[in-house]
Amino acid sequence: MLFKIMGYIMKLTALATFSAMAFAVSQYGLGTLAAFGKLFIAMTIACLAFVLVLAVILRIYLNLSLWKVILYIREEIMLAFATGSTEAVMPQLMDKFEQAGCNKAVVGLVVPTGYSFNLDGASIYLSLALVFLAQATGVDLSLTDQLLMLGVLLLTSKGMAGIPGSAFVALSATAAATGSIPVAAVALMLAPDRFMGNYRTTVNIIGYAVAAFIIARWENLLDLQKANDVLDGKIAYQPKNAEISLPESIPAANEKAF
Repeated sequence: MLFKIMGYIMKLTALATFSAMAFAVSQYGLGTLAAFGKLFIAMTIACLAFVLVLAVILRIYLNLSLWKVILYIREEIMLAFATGSTEAVMPQLMDKFEQAGCNKAVVGLVVPTGYSFNLDGASIYLSLALVFLAQATGVDLSLTDQLLMLGVLLLTSKGMAGIPGSAFVALSATAAATGSIPVAAVALMLAPDRFMGNYRTTVNIIGYAVAAFIIARWENLLDLQKANDVLDGKIAYQPKNAEISLPESIPAANEKAF
C-alpha cells in the first residue's frame, strides 16, 4: 500500500511542477519565466564558483584533484540528483571515504554532522531565493534585515538535507519569522524549487567529501597515499556487502529441517 501511494505521488510530481509554473505565469505574466531564468543562471554561477573554491582548497591543502573525487562518488551524486535527497546515500559515502584513506572515526563524525551543519548548496540557494523574493515584491532589504534573515536561516535550515523540498519550508518559516518578505510571495518559489533541489544536493555532497578529507588530514588521520591510489583507480572500490559470502550448499541435516 505504501509503495502504491508513493508511486502515485511520483507520477503526479511532474503535473504538480507544471501546475506551479502555470500558476506563477498566470498570476505574474510571462516575465516570470525570464526572472526564473536569471535565478537559474545566478544559482549555476554561484555553485560553480563555490566548487572552484573547494577545488583550490583541496589542491593546495592535500594536492588532490576535486574532479577525481567527484568521479569517485559520481554514483552517489547521481542518485541524490535524481531523488532530490542526500540522506539515502550517506552509508555509501561513509564507506567510500573510509576506503579512500579517511579514518573511520573522522568519517563517522564529519559526514553525519555535515548533513545538518554543512549544507553548502542549500545555503547558496536560500540566500539567492530570499534576494529574488525581495526584488520580486519590491522590498528594499537593509543590512540589518539581511543579517536578521541570515540568523533565522541558520536555525530553519537545520536538518533539511534528508527531506526533498524542505528548502521551501525553510523559506516560508524565515519569511514568517522576519516579516521582511510577505509569506504569500514564497509561493513564487514553488515552481523552481524542485529544479533547484538538484543543485543543492550535488553541491552538498561535494561539500561533505571535501570536508571529510580536510578534517582527516587536519587530525593526521588520512592515509594520503591510499587516497591518491583510490582516486587514481589503482585500488578498486569494494562495497562492504561484497565481503559477505554465503555457503555454497546447505548441510543435509539442515535441508531436512527446512
